[in-house]
Amino acid sequence: MIADWLVCANCAGRVSEGRCGVCRAELARLREERRPWAALGSPAALVALLLTLAAVAFLATRPA
Repeated sequence: MIADWLVCANCAGRVSEGRCGVCRAELARLREERRPWAALGSPAALVALLLTLAAVAFLATRPA
């Protein structure tokens, strides 16, 4: 999401300008979401990744 068109309810300015603390917090949150590995920060995603790796390891070590 791009913050160029978002308007802050606190200061009525554009969020991208970062006039108030609310704007700056929202900008920080948006930048955090844009990181490529941000989705792995959730506990559910980490558990799913660990279960997938365990299943692959189990299948790889299983005798033929």
